[in-house]
Order: sequence, then C-alpha cells, then structure tokens
Amino acid sequence: MEDVLDVYQRPYDPKRPVVCIDETNKQLIKETRISCASGQPEKVDSEYERNGVADVFMIFEPLAGKRETIVTTTRTAVDFAQVLKYTSDVLYPHAKKVVLITDNLNTHSTASLYKTFSPEEAHRIANRFEWHHTPKHESWLDMAEIEIGIMSRQALEKPLPDMESFKKQVSTWTQQRNAAGSKVNWQFTTQDARIKLKRLYPTIL
Repeated sequence: MEDVLDVYQRPYDPKRPVVCIDETNKQLIKETRISCASGQPEKVDSEYERNGVADVFMIFEPLAGKRETIVTTTRTAVDFAQVLKYTSDVLYPHAKKVVLITDNLNTHSTASLYKTFSPEEAHRIANRFEWHHTPKHESWLDMAEIEIGIMSRQALEKPLPDMESFKKQVSTWTQQRNAAGSKVNWQFTTQDARIKLKRLYPTIL
C-alpha cells in the first residue's frame, strides 16, 4: 500500500508518466418488442433480453487528466497484454518508462505478455513498465477504478442494447472528460495510511 501511495506523491514527469489500468464489464440488454396487430399501440415486454457482455479497459494518467478506454468482448490475459502494448507503443512511445499501477488480478502480470507475444516482444514490452501492484482486497488504491466508477455513473447507468451503442457511449464520455481535463483529487498519503489504517500494520512489541 505504501509503495503505491509513494508513487502517487511523485511530481509529474512526462518521461515517466504514472498510468493506472483497470477493467470492468457491463451486461448488454435490449428490449423485447411484442408483435401486435396493425393499428394497435406498440408493446414492449417487461422482460429484457440479454445480448452479451461488453468489457472496458481504463487507461488513466491521473496527473495529466487523460484517459483512454478500450472496449472488448473479453478481458483475458491476451486482451490485457494487447492493452499493455497499446499503452507502451501508441500512447507513450517516447516515455523512458511507464510507471504502471494495477490491482492483483491474475492476468495483471508479465505472464500475460508471454502468453500473447514472442519471448523477445514480451520482454521488450515488459521492460517498458515499472510495475506497482495494489495490495489484495485494496484495489481502490488504483485510481483507474475510481475513474471506472465515474464512467459507470455518468455514461453507463442505463442499459445499452448492443456493442455498437456501447462503444459509442464510452467513446463520447471519454472524449468529453478528456476535453474537460478532469483529474482525481487524491489526498490520501502514506502518513494518512499509518494513522487511519493503523489496524493493518503489524504490532511491534
């Protein structure tokens, strides 16, 4: 925990950007229309039809107020590896090192890179990152999770029927939030943790 909190206290450095990555999924739901005779009012069934699941990867640079969202149909190790490569080679190609914060999900490791790419490519991408994991059961320390919560409330509260409309909704929200330069007002420090979360520290006799 203190390792992640210390990273958040670092000054902004475009050559070593601090980037948080997390993902979520949403059920796609569409209304089922009931056929009726010509001239009769349209009827909609009270039951919804499940239409698959959409996954969203959130790539968030808190100090710059920038985020990128990638919508997929799955969130496997391969998907995560592709997100890492995109982050390294497309979003931050000129960074000396990307300071990465993720939670402890089993796919959030360099092993995902080796499942997806050749050993040489996996090694190259892995070396582009300085990796920091949040503690188990403490994923709230990953600011990307906060950003996902904001996206869910602002853009995804109402069910969406299909992947196309889901991608459009997420893309529109991402563009608007980036245009506003919205940042997370993070104020929880290592010193705060030692006071407020004292119960989590070992007792020294």
